[in-house]
Order: sequence, then C-alpha cells, then structure tokens
Amino acid sequence: MKESNIEIKGNWVTIFKITSFLEGLSYVLLLFIAVPVKYLWDNAAMVKMLGMPHGILFIGYIAIALIIKNSQNWNSRDTFLVLLASLIPFGTFYVVRKYFP
Repeated sequence: MKESNIEIKGNWVTIFKITSFLEGLSYVLLLFIAVPVKYLWDNAAMVKMLGMPHGILFIGYIAIALIIKNSQNWNSRDTFLVLLASLIPFGTFYVVRKYFP
C-alpha cells in the first residue's frame, strides 16, 4: 500500500513540474510576445491562440498545487508563495527550482 501511495505522489509531482513549465512558458509568450504584437501591430491572433491554453494551464497549476501541498509538507506560507508565483512572469520556473531540486 505504501509503494502505491509513493507512486501516486511522484506522479502528481511530475505532472506539476510539467504543468509549471508549460504554464510559465505560455505566460511569458503571452506577455512578452503576443500582447506587444497585439498592441503594436494590431494583430490579436497570437493572443487568441495562446490565451485559452494559458488559462487551462493556469487553472491546472493552481489545482495541482493544492492537491500536492500536503504531500510536499508545504505550510500556509509556502502554499501562498507557490500560488503567487503563477501570477509573476518566470515565477513557476522559480517554484520548480526551489521546491523540487
């Protein structure tokens, strides 16, 4: 029983790391490429293309962080920082580096 519990924890952590990377990448692309293109060249195609995937990844990041917080022994402060990192460009990359060395 303990082996399967460890396996489940490991799977969630792996999924969280992947989601963190993809969410961070989509946020950086949206903020630093798609939005400037939209307002400088009046072309909203990239925002439309990246907006929905980023929103889904953002929600996934938050949900998985809340799922794994107990297994990672995050206190309220750590949980808050992990959630806050999703709002800061490059924040999710920092979270993976700090909490999952």
